[in-house]
Amino acid sequence: MNNNIRLLDCTLRDGAYIVDAKFGSPVITGIIKKSEEADIEIIECGWLKNSAHEEGTSFFHVPDDLKRYITKKKKSATYVVMIDWDRYDLSQLPEYDGGSVDAVRVVFPHGKHREGISVGKAIMDKGYKVFYQAANTLAYSDEELKDLAEEANKVMPVCLSVVDTFGAMYAEDLERIVNVLDKYLAPEIDLGFHSHNNQQLSFALTMHFTEILKGKRGIIVDASLCGMGRGAGNATTELVASYLNRKHSCNYDMNAIMDAIDIYMESFKENYSWGYSTPYFIAGMYCCHVNNIAYLLKNHRTSSKDMRNIIESLSPEDRRKYDYDLLESKYLENQCRKVNDEDTVIELAKEFDGRKILLIAPGRSSVDDRDKIMEFIDREKPVVIGVNAFLPGYEYDYVFLTNSARYEYAQSAYPEQFESTKKLLLSNIKTEPSEKELVISFERIVKRGWEHFDNAVISCLRFMDKLHIGNVFLAGFDGFRHKYNESYGDALLPAINTSDDWDALNDEIYDMFSNFKNTSLYCKNIEFLTDSIFNK
Repeated sequence: MNNNIRLLDCTLRDGAYIVDAKFGSPVITGIIKKSEEADIEIIECGWLKNSAHEEGTSFFHVPDDLKRYITKKKKSATYVVMIDWDRYDLSQLPEYDGGSVDAVRVVFPHGKHREGISVGKAIMDKGYKVFYQAANTLAYSDEELKDLAEEANKVMPVCLSVVDTFGAMYAEDLERIVNVLDKYLAPEIDLGFHSHNNQQLSFALTMHFTEILKGKRGIIVDASLCGMGRGAGNATTELVASYLNRKHSCNYDMNAIMDAIDIYMESFKENYSWGYSTPYFIAGMYCCHVNNIAYLLKNHRTSSKDMRNIIESLSPEDRRKYDYDLLESKYLENQCRKVNDEDTVIELAKEFDGRKILLIAPGRSSVDDRDKIMEFIDREKPVVIGVNAFLPGYEYDYVFLTNSARYEYAQSAYPEQFESTKKLLLSNIKTEPSEKELVISFERIVKRGWEHFDNAVISCLRFMDKLHIGNVFLAGFDGFRHKYNESYGDALLPAINTSDDWDALNDEIYDMFSNFKNTSLYCKNIEFLTDSIFNK
């Protein structure tokens, strides 16, 4: 075993963000046991919290809560838990007795390192070893890093860890930070590294960290099984352990690690999601707290481009925290771009007056029942409006588009038809129309109160009501099947629904549709030309 490098597995602590700490007792016990069998030197078992321990969770109140999950302590392993520097009442922490927890990791934000180090000193006075986690280390200037090291030297913790909180570091950033800390930190103190995978660099930076400090001092690297952790997740234990075995003469038991994944991680991988994604890349690009990304995904299903614009509009300071009221105002500012659409509304109302309107949504039935739909078009001569998609085989009078992803896909997938067809665009796509484009105010159309309030068919129906249209016929408004690509006439349409709970989505759309029918002023006659689960 290489005594210069130690591996810390943080699955039960960082993974707690994914499952609300509810791993289950067998999993907590099993991951600890497999970490011991793998000869992982430091096992992070969870958090210390002020609330009472709930069986089967990795949130503990006092160290004794952990004893039930440790079959037999391994002398060569260090068992640690983490606390937020200002969120745990140290008066509840008993004196160290060696029965479970050996060390406490204290995490503190940028600007609070003196306070955090003071908390750690109080924990050391109770007999525990202490590890420090300097969250958002990227924000520290060289002078601040020097002060961080010198303050840590006064206490002499086991380790001071560099933390890439937002997954925003590049190699040169890590080099700057490590070189300054290595210069001023006492040689007896280990340097650690905790990474996040927002830019797909977590493993690469972890390897680079070991190379920067090779032979210089003791180092500790964090990793979690399958990279399990909040947002983009972490470096993966299996990759890091394999690398350390091959390149640094370590001797971790890969069979035990594989067992831990096979036995305990597969159900989490199946039922939860974490790891690299485009939204979390945006968080890394702007050093942005992942809660901002989660809010935009959950509450607004924001497109990647709009998300980038919204995060970019925040100040660097606001990006590092999460002020949901501010974020909501920035979202609305981005979506509700001011346009004067009165002339457009008047023009369309005159054009559509007295005519039947056919909305062709992109559901599979629009392709499967195209002959039936074309017979209706030939017979009734309606105004034909495509909803959020072009489908082959149709000639549209207009196409109504509600988001930039569908706009750009249509432009590239059907260039000739796109150029020749008139388009009705919501102002969240653009405010200045090109040729054959009419822009409609986003705020004129949407009605909030549902997670998927901007559903394209419902939005188009609301617009028809604003135009005083009485007769609307629907095709392709099928409802979602349980596989995304089976729901659409064009299986390559960009996904705009981030959830795979199709039944709940269908229920919500039906609720919006029912609400529209009950509240519309003019659009009272809606008929379905194709089968739909919403035609109840």
